[in-house]
Amino acid sequence: MCEGIQIGIIGGGAMAEALIGGLVHSEVVPPSHISVSDHKAMRCDALAQRYGVHAQVGAESFLPRIDVLILAVKPAAAAAAMQETAQLLKKGALVLSIVAGLTIAEIEAAYPAHPVIRAMPNTPLAVGAGMSAYACGVHAEAPMSAVAERILGAAGRAVLVHEGDLDAVTGLSGSGPAYAFLMMEALIDGGVAAGLRRETATALAAQTLLGAAQMVLTAKSSPADLRAAVTSPAGTTAAGLRVIERAGVRSALIEAVLAATARSGELGRR
Repeated sequence: MCEGIQIGIIGGGAMAEALIGGLVHSEVVPPSHISVSDHKAMRCDALAQRYGVHAQVGAESFLPRIDVLILAVKPAAAAAAMQETAQLLKKGALVLSIVAGLTIAEIEAAYPAHPVIRAMPNTPLAVGAGMSAYACGVHAEAPMSAVAERILGAAGRAVLVHEGDLDAVTGLSGSGPAYAFLMMEALIDGGVAAGLRRETATALAAQTLLGAAQMVLTAKSSPADLRAAVTSPAGTTAAGLRVIERAGVRSALIEAVLAATARSGELGRR
C-alpha cells in the first residue's frame, strides 16, 4: 500500500473508474484517501456508493491536501481542468495525466512547480487487466515514478518508456484491444462455420486468447517458441498457420500498429 498518500482524480469517466476500482480492490490506497471530481453530480454519487471514495462536483476542497493529482478528462477539457486546478494544488504534488495527446511540456507549463508523469493506459484497465506505459517529466524522479507505477499497476501492468515512445505504445497496446477483438470475432465465426454454437465458440476463442497471453507473460520462452511447441509437423495447427501466413495476417497486424502509431503522432501535433 502507498502509505498515507492522498489521491485526487479530475474526471469520473470509464478510465478514472477503472483506476479507482484497481486502487480500491488491490488495497494500494484505502477508499478514504481517494477524492474524485466530476461535473455530473449523479456520476459522483454512483462512484461514492460503488467504491466508498469521496466524490463531488468541484475539486477545490481536496486540491490543497492531495499528494497525487490524476488528470482523467477528455482532451478537449484538459486545458480548462489544468487552469482550474493549478493554483490550488498542494506544493510538490505529482501530476499524473492519462489524457490522450496531452504532452509533458504542456502539463509542465500548467504546473511548473510539480513533477509530471504522462501515461497511456488501455481499456482492459476496466477489468483489472490493463497495460499502461508512462513517461516522466524533468522533475519526476525515481520515487514519483514508483508511485505512478503502483497506481497504474493496480489495474494491470505498467512499464516506463520515453515520451517519444508513447505514439508506438498507442499503436500497439492502446489500439491493440481492438485488434484482439477483431481476431476473436474471426475465430468465433470460424468456430460457428465449423459447426459450434456461437456461445460455445465465444467461450473457446476468448479463453484461448487469454490463455495464450498468460503463457507469454509467465513463460521464459518467446511467442515464436511457444507457437512452435504447439505446431506438430503436418498437423492441424500447421495447416491453419499456412492459411494465416498466406493471407498476410502477420503483415497486416504489423501494418496496423504502424498506421495507428502514425495517426497518434498526427493527432498529437494538432
